[in-house]
Amino acid sequence: MNELTFLIQILFIFLFSYGAFRLGKGALITAVCVQAILANFFVLKQISLFGFTVTCSDAFAIGSMLCINLLREYFGKEESKKALGICFFFMAFFVIMSQIHLRFAPSFHDTAHFSYAELLTPAPRLLLASVFVFFFTQHFDIRCFGWLSKLLPRTSFPVRSSLSLTLSQFLDTILFSFFGLYGLVANLFDIIFVSFLLKVLVILTIGPLMTLYKKLQPNESIPN
Repeated sequence: MNELTFLIQILFIFLFSYGAFRLGKGALITAVCVQAILANFFVLKQISLFGFTVTCSDAFAIGSMLCINLLREYFGKEESKKALGICFFFMAFFVIMSQIHLRFAPSFHDTAHFSYAELLTPAPRLLLASVFVFFFTQHFDIRCFGWLSKLLPRTSFPVRSSLSLTLSQFLDTILFSFFGLYGLVANLFDIIFVSFLLKVLVILTIGPLMTLYKKLQPNESIPN
């Protein structure tokens, strides 16, 4: 049933991403932040999916990338950069609050502390891995796009963009898996393979999804 549950999860992420798009820029930025926090919180649960041992958080990478691209397409590149800055700000807030939460001594009647400790103790490591890998891959993506523009000057912008994004997300998947998940999960290779495959599928479908969202959008202007 994991495969069916995974498809339902992706469907709801797409629906809520579209709802955020309808609500406007602020809702899209919120969606990016919420999905980043959920991805880091859910990443430790391992499941069997299509014969691979993977984590539960890969679908949130789909929603996050989609919301970032919607911001870039309809509100400009600067707004998408601002959204990433806000996202990291609230991820840091989540990590700090999670560590303060763990400092509270549980009462004799408490039964949840050890579960919280299991989930929240790796939070600083996951945040540092996310920040380091993000800035490294963003820098790589910019340089890679420049190289592809010189090597393939006659190809269209979407093709060059998809190629550079695929290469940068390959690096992103490998680096985050090793820095953030090494020693915490059973099969790192499965997680790298399935995560990267999902990201490639997202890259290939982002264009059609944004076109679909635009067609579903009423004629009135998108709220700011």
